[in-house]
Order: sequence, then C-alpha cells, then structure tokens
Amino acid sequence: MQERFEFESGGETLVGTLFVPPTSAVGVVVTSGPLTSVKEQAAGAYAKAMAQRGFAALAFDHRYSGESGGQPRQFENPSAKIEDIKNAATALLSDERFSDRPIFGIGICFGAGPMVRAVSEDARFRGVAGVAGVYTDAAKTRAAAGANFQNLIDAARQAERTWQETGVAETIPAVAPEGGNVAMPLREAYEFYGTQRGAVPNYVNGFAVQSRAYLLPFDVMGAAATVTVPVIVVHSERAMLPDLAHDFYQRLRGEKHELWLRSEGQIDFYDDARLIAASTDAVAKWFGAHALVDV
Repeated sequence: MQERFEFESGGETLVGTLFVPPTSAVGVVVTSGPLTSVKEQAAGAYAKAMAQRGFAALAFDHRYSGESGGQPRQFENPSAKIEDIKNAATALLSDERFSDRPIFGIGICFGAGPMVRAVSEDARFRGVAGVAGVYTDAAKTRAAAGANFQNLIDAARQAERTWQETGVAETIPAVAPEGGNVAMPLREAYEFYGTQRGAVPNYVNGFAVQSRAYLLPFDVMGAAATVTVPVIVVHSERAMLPDLAHDFYQRLRGEKHELWLRSEGQIDFYDDARLIAASTDAVAKWFGAHALVDV
C-alpha cells in the first residue's frame, strides 16, 4: 500500500510517498535519492522494495524540487537535505502507526552523504545504508577541481547574490546529451534523466548554479568516524567513486557490513530490478537484525 505523506521542513511543505507493508512494520525507513532526483525515481524504487520486505518506507521530494515547496527551484543544498531527513523522521515517528518502531535511513548515490550526516547527528536512527553512495571528501574535491574550484564557487556565490537581489535564479541543465556545462556530465546520467528510461512528470532537468557553493565544499568522509549506529555499504567497483566508498567504509569505527555487487555502472542501481533486489535484501536483513523491536 502507498499513500501521500506530507510534513514540514524549513518552513516549507514537503511531499512524499509512504510505502506501508501489509503487516506490522519491522521498522521505518527514510530514503534520500541522487542529485536532482525526485521521489518517483530511485528513492521511490528503494522505498517500495523495503516495504515489500516488511518496512514502512518514505520517499520524498526534498525542498526546492518536485512537489515540495521552496525557492529557488532545483536548488541543491546538502544542509537543507540533512534537515529535511531529520524532519521526515520526526513526522514518521509522530504517526501512531510507527511511534514505537525503530527508524533507519537509506541514501542512494548523492543521497548517501546527507543521509550519513543526518544519522550521525540524530540519535533516533538505529542504522544507515548507503547504496552506490557518493561519499565526498572535501579535500579531494578541491584538489580534483584545481584552480577551477574557486572559480566555480565564485560564480555560484554571484548567482546566489543575483537570486537574492532579483528573485531570478541562474539555472543550467542537470544533464545533456553531450555533457558540457551541466550538473551531471556523465553520459549514463543523461541516459537515465534525459530519456524515457528515467523520465517522470515530476522531474525537472535543471540545476540552480548557486548550488555549487554548497555542494563543492560538502564533506561526508569526515562524518564516518562519528557514526555510532550500524552501517551497511552497498557498492560496485563500476559504480561512481569506488575508492571513496572503500575509504569511507574503512573509516567507520562502529558495527559495519559491506556488499560489493556487479553493475554496468552507477545508474543501473537506480532501476535495475536485480540490483535493487540484491541491495534491499541485504539492507532489510541488516536493519532487521538491529531493529530490536518488541512486537
């Protein structure tokens, strides 16, 4: 069963889809999806799969995207996403159906970063999973960008000043066939978001340029040592940045488990039934073992 689920975050109304199992939920799961994505894409696919495995699971549109409120549109702000995740947990635990259930988090692709950070800061979460996660290391991001790093930050800050002064946000495409000045230049990203493969009416192929002032300095790696709950990392050597996933896993100090799957790349984790099933089988087993619920 699925239902519309609304809650407040940062003064905005956020809209999600809550997937509910037919029997009493083992636990409750908040999902967060890839950069620029909406709830009907990867986050929804994983939430639905977790409900099939006994968990109530929420996929929602973060602030500034999809059906949720917030301006400017298509603004990617990790700090806002972290707050949204915490407020999603509050809303779910305020529902009498789930008030005594343990709560967990799943982050897919970029969503793994805000999810890990949210869980590291919120003692209500019992565990967290990263699936094909992007575990950004701010120092490595800066080094990889070289001299262009500051140029991108300066352009983003100028775009934000323009937004604040005029209410007009500078945007670029999220994806394009030949890459270029887009949020995600990977060809496989275009093949999902830019074609019928990943097309849903709720998705907008756009990216607010001011987002880069918040995305580029965003660090997940430093949070690894602060996560105290059990963590499961699901990844592939052909997915994005496997070296960062290995590094993140090694830095975790608490109880942890890893599953390395075979994939064509990054994006098939979003919609390949085999990968979704293998991932959620492992995550559901891991979360179930740490649910500690008296039913």
